[in-house]
Amino acid sequence: MTTLLQQRPFTFDQFLAQYGDDDRYELIDGEIFDLEPTGPHEEVAAFISRKLNVQIDTLELPYFIPQRCLIKPLGNLTGFRPDLAVLDRSQLKNEPLWGQEPVMTLGQSIKLVVEVVNTNWQNDYARKVEDYAAFGIGEYWIADYAALGGVQFLGRTKQPTLSIYQLVDGIYEVRRFRGDDPVVSPTFPNLQLAANQVLRAGQ
Repeated sequence: MTTLLQQRPFTFDQFLAQYGDDDRYELIDGEIFDLEPTGPHEEVAAFISRKLNVQIDTLELPYFIPQRCLIKPLGNLTGFRPDLAVLDRSQLKNEPLWGQEPVMTLGQSIKLVVEVVNTNWQNDYARKVEDYAAFGIGEYWIADYAALGGVQFLGRTKQPTLSIYQLVDGIYEVRRFRGDDPVVSPTFPNLQLAANQVLRAGQ
């Protein structure tokens, strides 16, 4: 992930006008970041999307995964573009921008967010954990298939890890899954998936 050269801080509205249709960019504190997705990164994201869509269809849940989505937390200088978001269709009537743009401004509209770790892991493990919790998103996955995160998140013998954060009383509690660990998702309790199936999807 790299920061684009720019002459001024961008507001969310300016970012939306210039980069709203381009999945490659997101806005953090007025800075535009190039997400620089790789092929393996996209394979992991697509694998997760496929598995979650099966759950949505099988259980006939009122959820869907949009092709494009921006999350606008509090303030006007940030617009996160998650690798995957599961939206609650029943809540979209309360979203003020949805009729014109795929922009989420209310945490209750989002059941789950997934970030697949790329070069700037700090944003996924620190900034987004804090902001997604404050936004009220109930479940947040970090799929670190290349073990890029710091030792404080992955341990000294770093290995590929799927971290799942669950919002409890406004604070995220995290569980980490590796190897053959069965993935436990609060949103999709019937999910039959091992961590390695997710983390090796890009190999």
